[in-house]
Amino acid sequence: MRCAVIHPDLSGKIKRRTPALALEEAVNLAEALDVVVVTSLVTKVPKPRAGTLFGKGKVEEIKALLAANDVGLVIIDGKLSPIQQRNLEKEWDVKILDRTGLILEIFSARAATREGVLQVDLAHLTYQKSRLVRSWTHLERQRGGLGFIGGPGETQIESDRRALDDQIHRIKTQLNKVVKTRALHRAARKKVPYPIVALVGYTNAGKSTIFNKITGADVMAKDMLFATLDPTMRGIELPSGRKIILSDTVGFISDLPTQLVAAFRATLEEVLDADLVLHVRDIAHPETMEQARDVVEILTDIGISDKAQEGMLEVWNKIDSLPEAEADAFRTTAERDSKHCITSAKTGEGLDALYETIEDALAEPVFNETLKLEYSQGKRRAWLFAHNVVQGEEQTDEGYVLEVQWTEKTSNQYKVANP
Repeated sequence: MRCAVIHPDLSGKIKRRTPALALEEAVNLAEALDVVVVTSLVTKVPKPRAGTLFGKGKVEEIKALLAANDVGLVIIDGKLSPIQQRNLEKEWDVKILDRTGLILEIFSARAATREGVLQVDLAHLTYQKSRLVRSWTHLERQRGGLGFIGGPGETQIESDRRALDDQIHRIKTQLNKVVKTRALHRAARKKVPYPIVALVGYTNAGKSTIFNKITGADVMAKDMLFATLDPTMRGIELPSGRKIILSDTVGFISDLPTQLVAAFRATLEEVLDADLVLHVRDIAHPETMEQARDVVEILTDIGISDKAQEGMLEVWNKIDSLPEAEADAFRTTAERDSKHCITSAKTGEGLDALYETIEDALAEPVFNETLKLEYSQGKRRAWLFAHNVVQGEEQTDEGYVLEVQWTEKTSNQYKVANP
């Protein structure tokens, strides 16, 4: 489908991003939906109109542009009220998606797991429900009530809203079952003595490419927004021999629809449970600082702890895309700060240093302890040997005396596994 992308430049609004770069991101989002973008533009909106967003003259000007380019779909990179969407569709005779609708469409096309599909469906239905308020004239019709009761019948809009409520309730019920299953999986993982390391970051920052590089997996990793939507986890062994579980997550984006923040909370719980969070940044992007702020805001919204945020490491990716002098400046900064690591997922630069940084961040205080076990407690003894914490052992008349060296986490796992 031939598409036009329009970024409304609301002059009275505080802007975090430059309009030109915001338009570029919107075009990339549209292309992620596999449409052909034939024209794109930034349109100044000095005074937003309640009915059409744009002024009358601008509406006519855009209408002529759309007709000249044979456009069938217009993407407005911003929020449209249901009234504005309806009026513009009628005036321009095209299908219109606002930013929320566009992101929902991309998520619908990409979600692969059952949970991902259910979450997207829930977000879509919630969005559709918000569009029902005087959104289309046919919804104002009334259906005939039963004659012997009297009074007005049920309006079409009430019927549609009730149908959406039923679907939302049904999907939430299904999602609750999936979330409970995931909770069981997380509980099982907590018994495994391997820390979880989660990759987070702005969409297209290079998380999945780094994930593939480290794990040898084949997660979809394209130069495209929202290439990864469903969480992927792999067990890997660091060069030191230490085992960890690495988790790749959905990319974040500015103005993420509130429906999706809520709907994908269960997916992002992988981040909440992580022992270490790696914030992957596209350091070559002109608005990398703004992207980083968006990621931190969303992490805060989903409830990441202050401790996890304080311990979060930044992976400055795509260093190969910077001019050499600028790249060297970033390398120097990273060398002085243990919370930053320079990488190029494309060339492999910095991955060895990243492994060391992960090792150092996961290092826990180690302490020695003496345990006395009866001969009948062979299962506990086997657990200790299986987890390589035994430093020495003696046998007495009463049983085993073991000298163990472990961390507080391993000690707690031992107690959970051997109540």
